[in-house]
Amino acid sequence: MGQLCWLPLLAPLLLLRPPGVQSAGPIRAFVVPHSHMDVGWVYTVQESMRAYAANVYTSVVEELARGQQRRFIAVEQEFFRLWWDGVASDQQKYQVRQLLEEGRLEFVIGGQVMHDEAVTHLDDQILQLTEGHGFLYETFGIRPQFSWHVDPFGASATTPTLFALAGFNAHLGSRIDYDLKAAMQEARGLQFVWRGSPSLSERQEIFTHIMDQYSYCTPSHIPFSNRSGFYWNGVAVFPKPPQDGVYPNMSEPVTPANINLYAEALVANVKQRAAWFRTPHVLWPWGCDKQFFNASVQFANMDPLLDHINSHAAELGVSVQYATLGDYFRALHALNVTWRVRDHHDFLPYSTEPFQAWTGFYTSRSSLKGLARRASALLYAGESMFTRYLWPAPRGHLDPTWALQQLQQLRWAVSEVQHHDAITGTESPKVRDMYATHLASGMLGMRKLMASIVLDELQPQAPMAASSDAGPAGHFASVYNPLAWTVTTIVTLTVGFPGVRVTDEAGHPVPSQIQNSTETPSAYDLLILTTIPGLSYRHYNIRPTAGAQEGTQEPAATVASTLQFGRRLRRRTSHAGRYLVPVANDCYIVLLDQDTNLMHSIWERNMTAQNYTYAIRSRLTHVPQGHDGELLCHRIEQEYQAGPLELNREAVLRTSTNLNSQQVIYSDNNGYQMQRRPYVSYVNNSIARNYYPMVQSAFMEDGKSRLVLLSERAHGISSQGNGQVEVMLHRRLWNNFDWDLGYNLTLNDTSVVHPVLWLLLGSWSLTTALRQRSALALQHRPVVLFGDLAGTAPKLPGPQQQEAVTLPPNLHLQILSIPGWRYSSNHTEHSQNLRKGHRGEAQADLRRVLLRLYHLYEVGEDPVLSQPVTVNLEAVLQALGSVVAVEERSLTGTWDLSMLHRWSWRTGPGRHRGDTTSPSRPPGGPIITVHPKEIRTFFIHFQQQ
Repeated sequence: MGQLCWLPLLAPLLLLRPPGVQSAGPIRAFVVPHSHMDVGWVYTVQESMRAYAANVYTSVVEELARGQQRRFIAVEQEFFRLWWDGVASDQQKYQVRQLLEEGRLEFVIGGQVMHDEAVTHLDDQILQLTEGHGFLYETFGIRPQFSWHVDPFGASATTPTLFALAGFNAHLGSRIDYDLKAAMQEARGLQFVWRGSPSLSERQEIFTHIMDQYSYCTPSHIPFSNRSGFYWNGVAVFPKPPQDGVYPNMSEPVTPANINLYAEALVANVKQRAAWFRTPHVLWPWGCDKQFFNASVQFANMDPLLDHINSHAAELGVSVQYATLGDYFRALHALNVTWRVRDHHDFLPYSTEPFQAWTGFYTSRSSLKGLARRASALLYAGESMFTRYLWPAPRGHLDPTWALQQLQQLRWAVSEVQHHDAITGTESPKVRDMYATHLASGMLGMRKLMASIVLDELQPQAPMAASSDAGPAGHFASVYNPLAWTVTTIVTLTVGFPGVRVTDEAGHPVPSQIQNSTETPSAYDLLILTTIPGLSYRHYNIRPTAGAQEGTQEPAATVASTLQFGRRLRRRTSHAGRYLVPVANDCYIVLLDQDTNLMHSIWERNMTAQNYTYAIRSRLTHVPQGHDGELLCHRIEQEYQAGPLELNREAVLRTSTNLNSQQVIYSDNNGYQMQRRPYVSYVNNSIARNYYPMVQSAFMEDGKSRLVLLSERAHGISSQGNGQVEVMLHRRLWNNFDWDLGYNLTLNDTSVVHPVLWLLLGSWSLTTALRQRSALALQHRPVVLFGDLAGTAPKLPGPQQQEAVTLPPNLHLQILSIPGWRYSSNHTEHSQNLRKGHRGEAQADLRRVLLRLYHLYEVGEDPVLSQPVTVNLEAVLQALGSVVAVEERSLTGTWDLSMLHRWSWRTGPGRHRGDTTSPSRPPGGPIITVHPKEIRTFFIHFQQQ
């Protein structure tokens, strides 16, 4: 199902329109030179830099300087930054600045990578864009205005909103389902204005161009040669360039003898493509994977070819020019054509032919997916923890420069793994190991930073235990809540003694329970019920007691199929020959099957509608009175261990219900919005083509009830029957395609994975109110820092010593961070500093705090929570100090929002070219209103203490 496969990038499907439909006027081809430089797919970043990537920028910069007419677009920042920091000479850096100023070199997208769109989370997409944009703006004062998202395997409806918020004027994609692309080509519908969010609609729309069947590569077949066409530098060679400079598959050089043949081939392809679009302007991408490592031979052959075509433009019917992507979109925008509107539906799943559904990667390399999301969550917590440490005043001796280095290392690692051949699991094993190593190293640095912050706060009250054969006298645990709401949850610690007494900052006993460890022999799992205000800590002392049962408190019990604890009803029932033991909390009754040690079913308590039955394996929590346990009570936790699988197996969890779902499920786009997924019957491959990505949540429903699934990593999800939902947890596949075997791209994944799912069961109104916050509670669980103690119990800081940061329940604190950028927020001032040569001299700005707020609900989704919400940032952030200035910025922070005026594209008689699509807002101030699904970004400046 969803077989991991790789197809040639060029598989032409000739669909010529009837004569007479092409727009009037001569055809104008915009030849856009580019190199698709995959950050990590078959080879590691270091291998790619050595073999070709460094040579791309070195030779392109040199060749652009030699020809005023030449152009080039650069896409991903990872390779460019490595070249800029470690390879480029001062002269080359000067040339880059000149080329950018002249518009002959253009950065598109500008993110750290070209992220995947199916299995990445919105927060991580924003992070990698922010990292790339911050570097470009700080270094060059430029802000990308166009996207080039040509290789992700399907397109999410979050993408147009994301790029609109980042300030882009147009978006370019490519990979959509093969039969849909063919139909759109035939109807000349590959260009449209995309309104990706149903709530934001035209306020954050973007013009979108979907590439035709040739995608982002130059057509390789030319009829007069047995070599590829237009790839005069050939194919990159690994592990290092050949000494003689001769590469495989170099195209025949352009000569007087064949220049007419080359011109005819290029013009024929331009005309074929022109028939699929509504205007005479044709985008002709020149390049492909790992191209332009020898830009000299590329331009030396293309220059005379373009001159030849232009000298015969009248008879050929085509003129050609080198162009950046911006050149093309500016010419298209100037035509003032009226474009059709596409609504909030995505382009997922993606297939390249009937038996090649690219849906297995929603689950592939689940271990890497889980590691990436854990790293992202750790970074999220570390960002606000460091911000709270510095504001309103530092409370210790932590070196801010070192702290920013730890943050930056993990920011880059998390950004890097969002690449469309990284978190997708479509890379080779050694590249997977590279990503995992970078993440692990970044996470280690982040844990060191967190430990330093906590120890600064605790010392000298909580001395560390000295080494002793007798072991520690006890433990301390500091628990940090990274969400801007009060959270009640259970944290689990592993201890070496069977009886404990847990006390809080005031010395009061804390509800807790101890049980044999499920993972560590001769150890015990300590479960502590804790309530933590937003962006705040709780600190606990943990001391051993004489008796195994002393100090444990039943009200915090956790119930699971493998853990026989909790409130057990005093009866046993029989169902179809099975003996079922009921366990309950205030929200559900769970029936355990003693024969299989699995969950048999879950019954919602106090139901007025018919009871529904689910076949799942789960864990249930009972919360004592006096604690706000709504989210805890209503969630049923499923935790799995899958693997190592047998070869050519996929592990699927299928939940069967009697919900009349009509075989319709809903799954999220990148944790941002939900998509309706009806089952579609195909002639071939219906199972795989009905799998969809679940990044964070999914649900199915009927007229009365809803079953919600929440996940801490991406999975493939499907409904193969009415009332059924299945989640793919793990997969291990092998195929014998020579191409795959040669690059070790088979998915022989022998790992053991431990995915977690939370289930919510109830009415529409209940699950609507709880789904978003529950998903965030799973994504951003409290961070626990656990250490040994020596001597008597220390005096811990009280919870009141750090004031909480609290937002309304429909607003999410998407980021609270000190980015450490060195540029001025004033664009004019920053540009002047760059022109004066003041680069790299400024210190990291620790006074500028990045704040991003996100409204969780769609318009009309909930009668209360879907309302716009007004907050006073001075009041919300008073725990960090006195707010003296609020600047609203674009999504990645590089634009002052009042200065951002995006292009408008005509969609009907009421809209004219040139109208801004940016919403009008009152002047900056601390009181703001956030509307449904809005994401608003600010620079906050506090009074210096």
